[in-house]
Amino acid sequence: MATAARKTAKPTASKKAPKKAPKAPNTEELLGYYREMLLIRRFEERAGQLYGMGLIGGFCHLYIGQEAVVVGMQSTLGTHDKVITTYRDHAHMLAAGMDPKGVMAELTGRADGLSKGKGGSMHMFSSEKNFYGGHGIVGASVPLGAGLAFAQKYQDTDGVVLAYFGDGASNQGQVAETFNMARLWSLPVIFIIENNQYAMGTSVARSSAQTELYLRGASYDIPGEQVDGMDVLAVKKAGAAAVARCRAGKGPMILEMKTYRYRGHSMSDPAKYRTREEVQKVREERDPIDHLRAIILKRKGVDEAALKEMDGEIKQIVTAAAEFAQASPEPDPAELYTDIVKSVNA
Repeated sequence: MATAARKTAKPTASKKAPKKAPKAPNTEELLGYYREMLLIRRFEERAGQLYGMGLIGGFCHLYIGQEAVVVGMQSTLGTHDKVITTYRDHAHMLAAGMDPKGVMAELTGRADGLSKGKGGSMHMFSSEKNFYGGHGIVGASVPLGAGLAFAQKYQDTDGVVLAYFGDGASNQGQVAETFNMARLWSLPVIFIIENNQYAMGTSVARSSAQTELYLRGASYDIPGEQVDGMDVLAVKKAGAAAVARCRAGKGPMILEMKTYRYRGHSMSDPAKYRTREEVQKVREERDPIDHLRAIILKRKGVDEAALKEMDGEIKQIVTAAAEFAQASPEPDPAELYTDIVKSVNA
């Protein structure tokens, strides 16, 4: 299991000026992170229920347990930064500020979904929110993310791209090729490895010769850092430093987020490759929401009743999203012929 300590790979020696200690988040900021993580948790729980009822078709990959990663990283971004991720994307859309009703409608394949019901669980998209998918091909978010970063640099912006992928995808050949190109061109991209330790069902130890995934960029001169992905404040701290580094023109960086998913790889995965005791131990000792909740209550600015009230409000939002999705119409069959690339010779 991950520890709270962070590890950093430093391919090249350099002298650095002493850094000022980051300002500690106030209670309002902590409550904001707590609310976002709780919204993701309750939304994903409801999505799992709708899948069981047959209202969500195809695959459905839940983010339960990993909430701190996306909330912490999203908090470091500006309005012109871009995000791209894998098929476990519902949480990323919510963290980017998308309407839960539109996300749930997309999950159920309805016309009011954010991708008109044509993206479904794995292929959501919103250029308005600088969110470029949701991609079902394992590892595809990495070269596409580098492409977005190339555009940022070519257009002479100081924009940064977050490219998320999993521990399983880190073994893909296209990932290694992208690392080389990203460093060669000094692209402003942060490669975020969401290491939930089991990929599609095989543990990192059984599938990776080098299990310290933050070291994967060392031979390409890309610095890496391992972060406790169950602690939203640790994620934010590491993320803010990485974003500042990219924005300063210093090229790509790798952040390995040591996290954990409570459910199977997808809704069709019984997750028999690990014990119930292991999952329960993580829930009891390292749950990201409970961890932040304890920090908030320790400050004594907010009590249990206020947090319970917040949970009730979020449950109402999620219930409204589920009802909206079920009431939304099916897409018109004519939509099959829209939003596609047509040959110039057609």
